[in-house]
Amino acid sequence: MSARATLATARRVLAQLRRDHRTLALLLVVPVLLLTLLSYVYDGQPQVFDRIGGPLLALFPFTTMFLVTSVAMLRERSGGTLERLLTTPLGRGDLLVGYALAFGLVAILQTALASGVALGLLGLDLAAGPSLVVLLAVLDALLGMALGLFLSAFARTEFQAVQFLPAFVLPQLLLCGLFAARATMAAPLRWLSDVFPLTYAVDGMQELTRTAAVTGHLAWDLAVVAGASVLCLALGALTLRRRTS
Repeated sequence: MSARATLATARRVLAQLRRDHRTLALLLVVPVLLLTLLSYVYDGQPQVFDRIGGPLLALFPFTTMFLVTSVAMLRERSGGTLERLLTTPLGRGDLLVGYALAFGLVAILQTALASGVALGLLGLDLAAGPSLVVLLAVLDALLGMALGLFLSAFARTEFQAVQFLPAFVLPQLLLCGLFAARATMAAPLRWLSDVFPLTYAVDGMQELTRTAAVTGHLAWDLAVVAGASVLCLALGALTLRRRTS
């Protein structure tokens, strides 16, 4: 890997995002609007908003980053950009880490904006401080980005890339413990939820709603989310094809 090539990739991706106003709106504005809508849905039940709003700060960055990065990488391949880039000294690791840096910066901005609005204007009350909330939300966004980059290798069209959202994200959403406690689920579903990385992202946010301390439980959730992100990036480098046939 080359630091120069990695940074050049990150700058190129950021320049493309800056020109794509719709994608920027999806990444930066939509999570804030959805959290605002949720706060009005539970306007008379602030305790319910506090219980659900925290985990959604993990879900929104994960979902939007998954969608955007899977489509963006598919466009690189189907348009021939990736094929041209990989004929240069740019390696697969340079490309994926460059993407991670670019979208990591966007993730920090996204989560800082969403968390600032939720914790400030909307009155979301979490036990933990804003720094821990933003840290976990950024890790969740990077997890969505890494999973999107990995799964994009198995899509041939943008429509197929979008189909991965219900196929791979919705099952995790249903089993992550947001709608029902995982302890009450049937054993096979509980075992399956133990494998899903989104479970630990939501569990970490639920832990932050209960305590301000960095517990061993929270540290495990953070480690799993970060480890799953690194694993997905590594698998993405192994499965990265130059072109979609």
